[in-house]
Amino acid sequence: MAVPKDINLFHIMHYDKLSSVLKKEALLSDKEVSFLNSDGTYIGMNKIKRRRLEELMLKSHKNLFVGQCVPFYFSPRSIMLYMLYRKNHPEIDYTKGQEPIIHLVANFNKVVEWAENNNKRWAFTTSNAGSSYFEDYSDIKDLDKIKWDAVYQKYWTNCREEKQAEFLIENYMPWKLVDYIGVISEKYGKIVTDILNFEDTKHRPEVIIQPDWYY
Repeated sequence: MAVPKDINLFHIMHYDKLSSVLKKEALLSDKEVSFLNSDGTYIGMNKIKRRRLEELMLKSHKNLFVGQCVPFYFSPRSIMLYMLYRKNHPEIDYTKGQEPIIHLVANFNKVVEWAENNNKRWAFTTSNAGSSYFEDYSDIKDLDKIKWDAVYQKYWTNCREEKQAEFLIENYMPWKLVDYIGVISEKYGKIVTDILNFEDTKHRPEVIIQPDWYY
């Protein structure tokens, strides 16, 4: 599959972390979050988080750890979301399922343009950036290294690693670059809309119901 003309980026989080994002007006990397008393439910794997912070360094940028970057997938229905849906992974403390998880969606080209104009390093990987080995690049010309047919697969049994390709941006991404928010149902659409209204944010992305992004 050729490189798509319009590439979206998807960051998943528990809806109760949205307020802290709005207050900071940014999505923060794990490294940046470690300096703060951040509210909300953590849905990741502690072991992988530590590895990304302390061991896994990008080859495309000197002295930049994966954990110093905000991570995104290139499609919804991620493998991480599947693990949350199953509620039984031994390394994930969170067990409340996929329903409270929201997708923050941004446009690849806009994010890269902002990063380059603001001296923020960025990269993408061709597989899971939390694994012991991955390849990473920081040139748009290398986007063809990603297996896009695998990234967009609904059923990923035979392309698990390739499905987990990531986009990474150093330190933070401004909230204003989020184009819209995907949720599983009207119930969670109302919850997210109420949070946006309560925090009185200037940037108010559309909240869309996308059950097909879930398992």
